[in-house]
Amino acid sequence: MGIKISLRKRLALELFASTRKDLVKSHDLRVLFWECTLRCNLSCKHCGSDCRAVSSVPDMPAEDFLAAVDTLTPHLDPYKVLVTLTGGEALIRKDIEQIGVALRKRGYQWGVVTNGMLLDKARMESLCRAGICAITLSIDGFEEYHNNIRQNSHSFQNCTRALRAIIDSGIRYDVVTCVTPDNFALLPAFRDFLIEQGCKAWRIFTIFPVGRAADDEKLQLKPAEYRALMEFIIQTRKEGKIACSYACEGFLGGYEAEVRDNFFGCMAGIGIAGIRIDGAISGCTSIRANFDQGNIYKDNLWEVWNTRFERYRNRSWARKGRCAECKAWRYCNGNGMHLYDENECLMHCNLERLLSK
Repeated sequence: MGIKISLRKRLALELFASTRKDLVKSHDLRVLFWECTLRCNLSCKHCGSDCRAVSSVPDMPAEDFLAAVDTLTPHLDPYKVLVTLTGGEALIRKDIEQIGVALRKRGYQWGVVTNGMLLDKARMESLCRAGICAITLSIDGFEEYHNNIRQNSHSFQNCTRALRAIIDSGIRYDVVTCVTPDNFALLPAFRDFLIEQGCKAWRIFTIFPVGRAADDEKLQLKPAEYRALMEFIIQTRKEGKIACSYACEGFLGGYEAEVRDNFFGCMAGIGIAGIRIDGAISGCTSIRANFDQGNIYKDNLWEVWNTRFERYRNRSWARKGRCAECKAWRYCNGNGMHLYDENECLMHCNLERLLSK
């Protein structure tokens, strides 16, 4: 396996590019992220949002979010949409279960992204009674490293407790791990640890330079490490002991469909939408505010989804700078929208890092 795209894979990519046009045309909403709080009980060094224990921005009232969701409900099959509550740390909110019940009554599936600090067996049972369908838990490595990057001496202990509760619950889940030069060498041992714990799904991220993470270049993998990470994921997938995949970070050349189940395609604004803490409507909550498409406090969410998002669905504006002459453009479309800064310039290219020496 390597970076070069084989003829067979190129043909498959051409077919996928054609399929993407159909997805853009139909733009069926499948995931709705809600940044329900900016409060967090950790202060992680790699946080893309720079969240704090106390936020100057108040939590969005649940009724405001649900009113926006109600503009969608008459026009789609709610059961086909997963509403994902993020933060900050979503479980800091005391009304998560009530929100979950309200979403299930409307027919929506819902889930949570959590750091695990507040998730024990009793809370997991409470979430299950409220109809939670999916959960994502962040664990970045063994105790010393995890606690260091999370800047909390109890974080790893709480995470492993949360993992046991999640696995025992039987709901759909995955563990996500952010890889840096400091935990890269420990990945094989950490993979084996997760397998021993009974974990079945593991998603690997690398860190892009925004939020608090923008201030620390030491969090970024070097090109050789990045290529080695791809090979590690491929080997882990071949072994089949845990479902391992790389996140939707960008186009990966010859590694496409080898480290993920599908080819890369940024679905922000095509099948994914996000509502931020202030009501801003975006393709997902990780994208810069200059790409916002409206606000639930003045716009109808369903109308915004159907009549706007042009810059997400037609990416011709992004073919500039390093992308202008790139031969992979037709498959990549300028990478993920979350990798563009406030000036609409691409901050980071995954393929470029793979090709660098």
